[in-house]
Amino acid sequence: MKMPTTWNGWATRVSLYVREGKKLLGEPRFPIKIAEIARDYTRNVFPGDPITHIEGKNFNGKFEGALVPNEAREWAIFYDTGHTSKGRINFTLAHELGHYLAHRHLSGEPFYCSRRDMWEWDSAYARMEAEANGFASLILMPPDDFREQTRDFRSPTLASFEPLRNRYEVSLTAVVLNWLKTTSRRAMLVVSNSGFIDWSWGSEPLFKSGVFFRAKQVTIAVPDRSLAVFGPSQNVFEIQHPAGVWNEREPVFESVVFSEYHDMTLSLLIFPSTGPDRWPDREAEPELLDTFDAFRR
Repeated sequence: MKMPTTWNGWATRVSLYVREGKKLLGEPRFPIKIAEIARDYTRNVFPGDPITHIEGKNFNGKFEGALVPNEAREWAIFYDTGHTSKGRINFTLAHELGHYLAHRHLSGEPFYCSRRDMWEWDSAYARMEAEANGFASLILMPPDDFREQTRDFRSPTLASFEPLRNRYEVSLTAVVLNWLKTTSRRAMLVVSNSGFIDWSWGSEPLFKSGVFFRAKQVTIAVPDRSLAVFGPSQNVFEIQHPAGVWNEREPVFESVVFSEYHDMTLSLLIFPSTGPDRWPDREAEPELLDTFDAFRR
């Protein structure tokens, strides 16, 4: 049988293997436990250099996971035990399995994946990281089931994704990002730390309307009237903002979750279905209206 040559080809192959295997065993399809399938699958498909070892190690936050070969050409997956999130661990294992199937032949060198590396979805430097993330998302949250679970999502809050986090045993960040990749809503996930935006990811419709952050190039403070700056002590987790908070020209619905990664705040921003004119002054030289420019005072 011809082997896939791309990460999504491998994801489709493994997803079918898991689905049919669960049917044969009469077991529920979800959640998909990567630790239960990685060794058996790779031993059957690549008996010369399979994954033979999966182990947790305390990387003290430096790495989320690693894929490491030994002298016998066997491979081991290690995951960080410095946290208690089963969803993060399961996604990390799937991410490293993606590296094994799609990338190990490119260098034969170990892969050490930090948290920041794993969420650099659009970086040229992190192309393989982005592909491993795509592999993990497709395996753990197959499109057919994910579409069915989210078909009634019109203006979801972060709380709306909690059942999916449990269904797929992934982190809240992973399940929201998966929704943003396919939704027709203008929406964005913002991850902040100590009052500053660490990174963000917007849906394609939002990006096409000219709204995004340049947080990787410019230090951007979280808006001072946003929920993200108040912390959990306010006991408010959802709010409809008027124009002028997250965006100068548009109202934004914000929902928050604090401390999924101990020091991070997640803000899901839902923008109106139709955005304002991307070029507000057509007589002037057009400048891209991004969120950084939009809420500057």
